[in-house]
Amino acid sequence: MLHLLALFGVLTISFSAVFVRLAAVSPVTATLFRAIYALPVLVVAWLFQRSTDARTHRERWMAFISGIVLAVDLDLWHEAIALVGAGLSTVIANVQVVFVAAAAWILYGEKLSAARVMLIGIVLGGVALSSGLGRPDAYGTRPVAGTVLAVLGGVAYAAFLLIYREANRPTGSSVGPLLDSTIGVAIGAVASIPFDPQFTLVPPRAAELWLVLLAIGPQAIGWLLIGIALPKLPAIEMSVLLVGQPVITVIWGVLFFREHLSVVQWIGSAVVLAGVAVLSMSRRPGSRLRAEGASAGPP
Repeated sequence: MLHLLALFGVLTISFSAVFVRLAAVSPVTATLFRAIYALPVLVVAWLFQRSTDARTHRERWMAFISGIVLAVDLDLWHEAIALVGAGLSTVIANVQVVFVAAAAWILYGEKLSAARVMLIGIVLGGVALSSGLGRPDAYGTRPVAGTVLAVLGGVAYAAFLLIYREANRPTGSSVGPLLDSTIGVAIGAVASIPFDPQFTLVPPRAAELWLVLLAIGPQAIGWLLIGIALPKLPAIEMSVLLVGQPVITVIWGVLFFREHLSVVQWIGSAVVLAGVAVLSMSRRPGSRLRAEGASAGPP
């Protein structure tokens, strides 16, 4: 049953980039409304778990702050989707695993073996290939710029994961931290409005359905299901499931938007995904950073 919940959660979040692209609104507009529309669902879910939410004020604030950081990631990633496509932007954003590994080394003194350093180099090389290397056959309106933004989004997402893990207890409410974080996303989106000239408080009617689906599906239900299943599954199984998310999103990109990548971009995507999978599954059991922080892809 847990495996089915996790799989359904991963399938749900794999539609995130698809709904963003279908909504066709500005990056900050998508960030704000995916948070606002998700809040009622999360509030109702939290009311059912309220009695188990024993978090401290510090943990609540950490969850809120993590959401502000996540808003930065989403702003960057949403723009990358417009520039390089739903599938490729999701693949590239998974380089957050590299930055989490670097943080474990810098903050907690976890040793980086020669093999892991080599893997990181391979992943970064795959990112370069995913950009299309400026070749005319590369997919995307601005593939190089989209790749840069997706990588920057990965940096922000790694920072989000590091902060968010401090807001979570091994036991207790799985909804509370997600609710507080989503409130932070909404506040962070409001703070980002000056940087988005195309922002609007009144999205086109045609975009409303996709924004609602984005919020209720990936933002709320998808991560609620993953939050329930993730702590109870072996880390290696959850790592494999979560790395499958960008693979599925690439498939959606081809099916829904005809995102036909160049040969170089396909090779780069395969290299990134393979490297991320190995990095995610090779974390030591005693690591200070839990498996979810090393493997969770874009929301």
